[in-house]
Amino acid sequence: MRAIGLFFALALVVTSCGETVRDIGGRPSSSPSGASSTNVTPGPSASVAATASPTIAPTPTVARFDPCPSNPRCALILSQIDQLNPYRMDADLNALTSFVSRDVRHPGHAKAQAYIKEQLGGLAYHGWKIESQRTVYQGIALENIFATLNPSSGAQPASGWVLVSAHYDSVANRTPGWRPAVDPAPGADDNATGTAALLEFARALSLWRDAGNLRSRIVLAFFDGEELFFKGSGAYMATLQKPYPYKAAINIDMVGFNPITDRLDLLWYTSASAGLRDRTLKVNDTYRIGVTPLNAQFAADGTTIMDAAPFGIAGIPSIAICQRYGENDATFPGNYTFHTVNDTPDKITNKGLWLKAAKLTLATALELTDEPAQ
Repeated sequence: MRAIGLFFALALVVTSCGETVRDIGGRPSSSPSGASSTNVTPGPSASVAATASPTIAPTPTVARFDPCPSNPRCALILSQIDQLNPYRMDADLNALTSFVSRDVRHPGHAKAQAYIKEQLGGLAYHGWKIESQRTVYQGIALENIFATLNPSSGAQPASGWVLVSAHYDSVANRTPGWRPAVDPAPGADDNATGTAALLEFARALSLWRDAGNLRSRIVLAFFDGEELFFKGSGAYMATLQKPYPYKAAINIDMVGFNPITDRLDLLWYTSASAGLRDRTLKVNDTYRIGVTPLNAQFAADGTTIMDAAPFGIAGIPSIAICQRYGENDATFPGNYTFHTVNDTPDKITNKGLWLKAAKLTLATALELTDEPAQ
Protein backbone atom coordinates (compact mmCIF):
# COMPACT_ATOMS: atom_id res chain seq x y z
CA MET A 1 0.00 0.00 0.00
CA ARG A 2 2.59 2.54 -0.20
CA ALA A 3 4.87 4.28 -2.57
CA ILE A 4 7.48 2.72 -4.72
CA GLY A 5 11.15 3.30 -4.18
CA LEU A 6 11.52 2.56 -0.48
CA PHE A 7 14.27 0.20 0.61
CA PHE A 8 14.28 -0.91 4.19
CA ALA A 9 16.25 -2.92 6.67
CA LEU A 10 14.10 -5.99 6.74
CA ALA A 11 15.09 -6.95 3.18
CA LEU A 12 11.43 -7.16 2.22
CA VAL A 13 11.66 -6.70 -1.50
CA VAL A 14 8.08 -6.97 -2.59
CA THR A 15 5.25 -6.01 -0.36
CA SER A 16 1.73 -7.23 -0.09
CA CYS A 17 0.32 -5.13 2.66
CA GLY A 18 2.93 -2.53 3.14
CA GLU A 19 5.12 -0.85 0.60
CA THR A 20 8.70 -1.39 -0.41
CA VAL A 21 10.72 -1.00 -3.49
CA ARG A 22 9.99 -3.50 -6.27
CA ASP A 23 6.39 -3.82 -5.20
CA ILE A 24 5.04 -5.21 -8.46
CA GLY A 25 5.04 -8.73 -7.08
CA GLY A 26 3.52 -10.07 -3.89
CA ARG A 27 1.93 -7.71 -1.47
CA PRO A 28 0.89 -9.11 -0.35
CA SER A 29 -5.03 -24.84 6.05
CA SER A 30 -5.77 -26.71 7.51
CA SER A 31 -7.61 -26.37 10.77
CA PRO A 32 -7.94 -29.41 12.98
CA SER A 33 -11.48 -30.52 13.13
CA GLY A 34 -13.08 -32.42 15.93
CA ALA A 35 -13.94 -36.02 15.33
CA SER A 36 -17.60 -36.77 15.46
CA SER A 37 -19.30 -40.01 16.28
CA THR A 38 -22.92 -41.11 16.23
CA ASN A 39 -24.20 -43.72 18.64
CA VAL A 40 -27.68 -45.01 17.96
CA THR A 41 -29.42 -47.49 20.26
CA PRO A 42 -30.58 -50.33 18.04
CA GLY A 43 -34.24 -51.17 17.81
CA PRO A 44 -35.76 -54.59 18.59
CA SER A 45 -34.15 -57.64 17.09
CA ALA A 46 -35.94 -59.45 14.31
CA SER A 47 -36.15 -62.46 16.59
CA VAL A 48 -38.36 -60.67 19.10
CA ALA A 49 -41.99 -61.86 19.09
CA ALA A 50 -44.37 -59.80 17.05
CA THR A 51 -46.29 -58.89 20.21
CA ALA A 52 -43.30 -57.08 21.76
CA SER A 53 -43.50 -53.28 22.05
CA PRO A 54 -41.11 -51.49 19.65
CA THR A 55 -38.09 -49.67 21.09
CA ILE A 56 -37.61 -46.10 19.80
CA ALA A 57 -34.02 -45.15 19.14
CA PRO A 58 -32.89 -42.00 20.99
CA THR A 59 -31.72 -38.91 19.14
CA PRO A 60 -28.15 -39.53 17.98
CA THR A 61 -25.48 -37.72 19.98
CA VAL A 62 -22.63 -36.11 18.12
CA ALA A 63 -19.30 -35.55 19.82
CA ARG A 64 -18.10 -32.00 19.09
CA PHE A 65 -14.64 -30.62 19.61
CA ASP A 66 -14.69 -27.91 22.26
CA PRO A 67 -11.76 -25.48 21.96
CA CYS A 68 -12.74 -23.88 25.27
CA PRO A 69 -13.23 -26.69 27.82
CA SER A 70 -14.10 -25.33 31.27
CA ASN A 71 -13.42 -21.76 30.12
CA PRO A 72 -16.66 -19.76 29.85
CA ARG A 73 -14.87 -16.58 28.76
CA CYS A 74 -13.16 -18.37 25.90
CA ALA A 75 -16.50 -19.81 24.85
CA LEU A 76 -18.03 -16.32 24.85
CA ILE A 77 -15.28 -14.96 22.60
CA LEU A 78 -15.59 -17.94 20.28
CA SER A 79 -19.32 -17.35 19.98
CA GLN A 80 -18.76 -13.64 19.31
CA ILE A 81 -16.25 -14.06 16.48
CA ASP A 82 -18.45 -16.72 14.89
CA GLN A 83 -21.18 -14.08 14.58
CA LEU A 84 -19.09 -11.83 12.32
CA ASN A 85 -21.17 -11.42 9.19
CA PRO A 86 -19.23 -11.80 5.91
CA TYR A 87 -22.23 -10.55 3.89
CA ARG A 88 -22.25 -7.24 5.75
CA MET A 89 -18.50 -6.99 5.30
CA ASP A 90 -18.93 -7.58 1.59
CA ALA A 91 -21.67 -4.95 1.40
CA ASP A 92 -19.42 -2.39 3.12
CA LEU A 93 -16.54 -3.22 0.78
CA ASN A 94 -18.75 -2.72 -2.27
CA ALA A 95 -20.02 0.57 -0.87
CA LEU A 96 -16.50 1.83 -0.20
CA THR A 97 -15.29 0.93 -3.69
CA SER A 98 -18.38 2.50 -5.30
CA PHE A 99 -17.01 5.98 -4.55
CA VAL A 100 -14.57 5.54 -7.48
CA SER A 101 -11.56 6.55 -5.39
CA ARG A 102 -10.71 7.17 -1.74
CA ASP A 103 -7.49 8.98 -2.58
CA VAL A 104 -7.19 12.08 -0.40
CA ARG A 105 -7.22 14.31 -3.51
CA HIS A 106 -10.36 12.79 -5.04
CA PRO A 107 -14.01 13.76 -4.34
CA GLY A 108 -14.76 10.13 -3.48
CA HIS A 109 -12.60 10.47 -0.37
CA ALA A 110 -15.19 12.71 1.31
CA LYS A 111 -17.96 10.27 0.34
CA ALA A 112 -16.08 7.44 2.03
CA GLN A 113 -15.71 9.54 5.18
CA ALA A 114 -19.43 10.24 5.18
CA TYR A 115 -20.24 6.56 4.72
CA ILE A 116 -18.03 5.46 7.61
CA LYS A 117 -19.52 8.11 9.90
CA GLU A 118 -23.05 7.15 8.87
CA GLN A 119 -22.45 3.46 9.66
CA LEU A 120 -20.90 4.28 13.02
CA GLY A 121 -23.55 6.87 13.85
CA GLY A 122 -26.23 4.24 13.51
CA LEU A 123 -24.64 2.41 16.46
CA ALA A 124 -24.34 5.44 18.74
CA TYR A 125 -27.14 4.28 21.05
CA HIS A 126 -24.93 1.34 22.07
CA GLY A 127 -22.56 3.83 23.72
CA TRP A 128 -20.15 4.60 20.89
CA LYS A 129 -18.47 8.00 20.88
CA ILE A 130 -17.60 9.11 17.35
CA GLU A 131 -14.82 11.69 16.93
CA SER A 132 -12.53 13.03 14.22
CA GLN A 133 -8.98 14.28 14.19
CA ARG A 134 -8.16 16.64 11.34
CA THR A 135 -4.64 17.31 10.23
CA VAL A 136 -2.85 18.58 7.10
CA TYR A 137 0.06 17.10 5.18
CA GLN A 138 1.67 19.20 2.45
CA GLY A 139 -1.54 21.17 2.04
CA ILE A 140 -3.69 18.02 1.88
CA ALA A 141 -6.45 17.75 4.47
CA LEU A 142 -6.60 14.42 6.31
CA GLU A 143 -9.22 13.14 8.74
CA ASN A 144 -8.88 10.24 11.14
CA ILE A 145 -12.19 8.84 12.40
CA PHE A 146 -12.39 7.24 15.85
CA ALA A 147 -15.14 5.15 17.44
CA THR A 148 -14.65 4.67 21.18
CA LEU A 149 -16.56 2.24 23.39
CA ASN A 150 -16.31 2.03 27.17
CA PRO A 151 -17.47 -0.81 29.44
CA SER A 152 -21.21 -0.78 30.15
CA SER A 153 -20.44 -0.03 33.81
CA GLY A 154 -19.90 3.54 32.73
CA ALA A 155 -16.25 3.49 33.73
CA GLN A 156 -13.97 5.95 31.98
CA PRO A 157 -10.62 4.15 32.08
CA ALA A 158 -7.60 6.42 31.75
CA SER A 159 -5.32 3.62 30.54
CA GLY A 160 -5.34 0.03 29.39
CA TRP A 161 -7.11 0.88 26.13
CA VAL A 162 -7.02 -1.35 23.04
CA LEU A 163 -6.62 0.20 19.57
CA VAL A 164 -7.81 -1.63 16.44
CA SER A 165 -7.12 0.19 13.18
CA ALA A 166 -7.36 0.14 9.40
CA HIS A 167 -6.74 2.84 6.81
CA TYR A 168 -9.57 3.85 4.51
CA ASP A 169 -7.71 5.94 1.92
CA SER A 170 -6.60 4.44 -1.38
CA VAL A 171 -4.19 5.07 -4.23
CA ALA A 172 -3.56 3.78 -7.78
CA ASN A 173 -0.13 5.25 -8.50
CA ARG A 174 1.13 2.09 -10.19
CA THR A 175 -1.25 2.69 -13.10
CA PRO A 176 0.68 4.63 -15.80
CA GLY A 177 -0.57 8.18 -16.19
CA TRP A 178 -2.87 7.93 -13.20
CA ARG A 179 -4.28 11.29 -12.06
CA PRO A 180 -5.16 11.25 -8.35
CA ALA A 181 -7.83 13.96 -8.46
CA VAL A 182 -9.93 12.40 -11.24
CA ASP A 183 -9.00 8.76 -11.91
CA PRO A 184 -10.25 5.64 -10.11
CA ALA A 185 -8.48 4.14 -7.12
CA PRO A 186 -11.03 1.57 -5.90
CA GLY A 187 -8.71 0.07 -3.28
CA ALA A 188 -10.78 -3.07 -2.70
CA ASP A 189 -8.03 -5.17 -1.14
CA ASP A 190 -5.99 -2.14 -0.11
CA ASN A 191 -7.74 -1.40 2.17
CA ALA A 192 -11.50 -1.70 1.91
CA THR A 193 -11.03 -5.20 3.34
CA GLY A 194 -9.63 -3.82 6.59
CA THR A 195 -12.07 -0.90 6.74
CA ALA A 196 -15.10 -3.16 6.22
CA ALA A 197 -13.80 -5.48 8.94
CA LEU A 198 -13.65 -2.54 11.37
CA LEU A 199 -17.23 -1.59 10.60
CA GLU A 200 -18.30 -5.16 11.33
CA PHE A 201 -16.30 -5.07 14.58
CA ALA A 202 -18.31 -2.01 15.61
CA ARG A 203 -21.55 -3.96 15.18
CA ALA A 204 -20.22 -7.00 17.03
CA LEU A 205 -18.77 -4.95 19.87
CA SER A 206 -22.08 -3.15 20.33
CA LEU A 207 -23.73 -6.42 21.32
CA TRP A 208 -20.67 -7.47 23.34
CA ARG A 209 -20.92 -4.31 25.40
CA ASP A 210 -24.71 -4.51 25.71
CA ALA A 211 -24.30 -7.97 27.27
CA GLY A 212 -21.91 -6.54 29.87
CA ASN A 213 -18.89 -8.34 28.43
CA LEU A 214 -16.63 -5.37 27.64
CA ARG A 215 -14.05 -4.79 30.39
CA SER A 216 -11.69 -2.20 28.85
CA ARG A 217 -12.04 0.77 26.54
CA ILE A 218 -11.66 -0.17 22.88
CA VAL A 219 -10.99 2.33 20.11
CA LEU A 220 -11.62 1.63 16.43
CA ALA A 221 -9.42 3.95 14.35
CA PHE A 222 -10.14 4.55 10.68
CA PHE A 223 -6.86 6.16 9.67
CA ASP A 224 -6.40 8.52 6.75
CA GLY A 225 -3.25 9.24 4.76
CA GLU A 226 -1.68 5.82 5.15
CA GLU A 227 -0.87 5.88 1.44
CA LEU A 228 1.18 9.01 2.14
CA PHE A 229 3.37 6.93 4.46
CA PHE A 230 1.04 6.57 7.48
CA LYS A 231 0.59 10.32 7.95
CA GLY A 232 -2.76 9.94 9.70
CA SER A 233 -1.68 7.38 12.29
CA GLY A 234 1.59 9.20 12.75
CA ALA A 235 -0.25 12.45 13.48
CA TYR A 236 -2.41 10.70 16.05
CA MET A 237 0.53 9.03 17.76
CA ALA A 238 2.17 12.44 18.08
CA THR A 239 -0.75 13.62 20.24
CA LEU A 240 -0.39 10.81 22.80
CA GLN A 241 1.49 11.57 25.99
CA LYS A 242 3.33 9.19 28.26
CA PRO A 243 2.33 7.06 29.97
CA TYR A 244 0.51 5.96 26.85
CA PRO A 245 -3.14 5.03 27.39
CA TYR A 246 -2.97 2.05 25.03
CA LYS A 247 -1.84 -1.37 26.14
CA ALA A 248 -1.96 -2.71 22.57
CA ALA A 249 -2.48 -1.64 18.96
CA ILE A 250 -3.65 -4.00 16.20
CA ASN A 251 -3.74 -3.03 12.53
CA ILE A 252 -5.50 -4.94 9.72
CA ASP A 253 -4.54 -4.10 6.14
CA MET A 254 -4.99 -6.02 2.85
CA VAL A 255 -6.43 -9.38 3.79
CA GLY A 256 -8.64 -10.50 0.89
CA PHE A 257 -6.39 -11.85 -1.84
CA ASN A 258 -4.76 -15.27 -2.03
CA PRO A 259 -6.02 -17.97 -4.40
CA ILE A 260 -3.58 -20.54 -2.96
CA THR A 261 -3.68 -20.61 0.84
CA ASP A 262 -5.21 -19.02 3.92
CA ARG A 263 -1.95 -17.42 4.99
CA LEU A 264 -1.32 -14.19 6.83
CA ASP A 265 1.78 -12.32 7.88
CA LEU A 266 2.04 -10.93 11.40
CA LEU A 267 4.35 -7.93 11.73
CA TRP A 268 5.53 -7.04 15.22
CA TYR A 269 7.50 -4.04 16.43
CA THR A 270 10.35 -4.00 18.97
CA SER A 271 10.69 -6.39 21.89
CA ALA A 272 7.67 -4.72 23.53
CA SER A 273 5.47 -6.38 20.89
CA ALA A 274 6.75 -9.93 21.36
CA GLY A 275 4.06 -10.80 23.90
CA LEU A 276 1.30 -9.53 21.62
CA ARG A 277 2.81 -11.50 18.74
CA ASP A 278 2.74 -14.69 20.82
CA ARG A 279 -0.82 -14.04 22.00
CA THR A 280 -2.03 -13.64 18.41
CA LEU A 281 -0.34 -16.88 17.36
CA LYS A 282 -2.01 -18.63 20.29
CA VAL A 283 -5.41 -17.10 19.48
CA ASN A 284 -5.22 -18.61 16.00
CA ASP A 285 -4.76 -22.04 17.59
CA THR A 286 -7.10 -21.66 20.57
CA TYR A 287 -10.13 -20.61 18.56
CA ARG A 288 -9.29 -22.86 15.61
CA ILE A 289 -9.40 -19.89 13.24
CA GLY A 290 -7.37 -21.76 10.65
CA VAL A 291 -4.86 -19.23 9.33
CA THR A 292 -2.14 -21.45 7.87
CA PRO A 293 0.58 -20.37 7.77
CA LEU A 294 0.57 -17.43 10.17
CA ASN A 295 4.05 -16.00 9.72
CA ALA A 296 5.51 -13.68 12.34
CA GLN A 297 7.90 -11.06 10.91
CA PHE A 298 9.96 -8.63 12.94
CA ALA A 299 9.59 -5.02 11.82
CA ALA A 300 12.65 -3.16 13.00
CA ASP A 301 11.53 0.35 12.10
CA GLY A 302 8.97 2.51 10.37
CA THR A 303 10.06 1.55 6.88
CA THR A 304 7.40 -1.13 7.07
CA ILE A 305 4.62 1.14 5.90
CA MET A 306 1.76 0.03 8.12
CA ASP A 307 -0.39 2.00 10.53
CA ALA A 308 0.92 -0.13 13.40
CA ALA A 309 4.41 1.29 12.91
CA PRO A 310 4.10 4.64 14.76
CA PHE A 311 2.73 2.89 17.85
CA GLY A 312 5.14 -0.03 17.73
CA ILE A 313 8.20 2.14 17.32
CA ALA A 314 7.04 4.23 20.30
CA GLY A 315 7.07 1.09 22.44
CA ILE A 316 3.35 0.30 22.53
CA PRO A 317 2.83 -3.44 21.90
CA SER A 318 1.75 -3.41 18.26
CA ILE A 319 1.13 -5.81 15.40
CA ALA A 320 -0.06 -5.57 11.81
CA ILE A 321 -2.00 -8.36 10.12
CA CYS A 322 -1.80 -8.59 6.32
CA GLN A 323 -1.91 -11.23 3.61
CA ARG A 324 1.78 -10.90 2.65
CA TYR A 325 4.64 -8.56 3.43
CA GLY A 326 7.52 -9.79 1.36
CA GLU A 327 8.39 -11.67 -1.77
CA ASN A 328 6.12 -14.13 -3.54
CA ASP A 329 6.51 -17.74 -2.50
CA ALA A 330 4.72 -21.08 -2.73
CA THR A 331 1.93 -19.78 -0.47
CA PHE A 332 1.40 -16.41 -2.19
CA PRO A 333 1.39 -15.79 -5.96
CA GLY A 334 1.58 -11.99 -5.81
CA ASN A 335 -1.20 -9.44 -6.00
CA TYR A 336 -0.51 -7.40 -9.13
CA THR A 337 -3.60 -5.21 -8.88
CA PHE A 338 -2.88 -3.33 -5.64
CA HIS A 339 -2.17 0.37 -6.14
CA THR A 340 -3.78 0.20 -9.59
CA VAL A 341 -7.20 1.00 -11.01
CA ASN A 342 -7.80 -2.76 -11.13
CA ASP A 343 -7.94 -3.29 -7.34
CA THR A 344 -11.67 -3.95 -7.63
CA PRO A 345 -14.06 -6.13 -5.58
CA ASP A 346 -13.83 -9.05 -8.00
CA LYS A 347 -10.13 -9.34 -7.08
CA ILE A 348 -11.04 -10.33 -3.51
CA THR A 349 -10.41 -13.95 -4.40
CA ASN A 350 -10.28 -15.40 -0.88
CA LYS A 351 -13.20 -14.20 1.22
CA GLY A 352 -12.57 -17.07 3.61
CA LEU A 353 -9.15 -15.63 4.38
CA TRP A 354 -10.70 -12.19 4.83
CA LEU A 355 -13.14 -13.58 7.40
CA LYS A 356 -10.37 -15.47 9.20
CA ALA A 357 -8.28 -12.30 9.39
CA ALA A 358 -11.27 -10.49 10.90
CA LYS A 359 -11.85 -13.27 13.44
CA LEU A 360 -8.16 -13.33 14.38
CA THR A 361 -8.10 -9.57 14.89
CA LEU A 362 -11.30 -9.39 16.92
CA ALA A 363 -10.53 -12.43 19.11
CA THR A 364 -7.12 -10.99 19.98
CA ALA A 365 -8.68 -7.61 20.81
CA LEU A 366 -11.38 -9.18 23.00
CA GLU A 367 -8.82 -11.17 24.96
CA LEU A 368 -6.82 -7.98 25.49
CA THR A 369 -9.85 -6.11 26.83
CA ASP A 370 -10.13 -8.75 29.54
CA GLU A 371 -6.74 -7.88 30.99
CA PRO A 372 -5.99 -4.98 33.34
CA ALA A 373 -3.51 -2.31 32.33
CA GLN A 374 0.08 -3.15 33.20
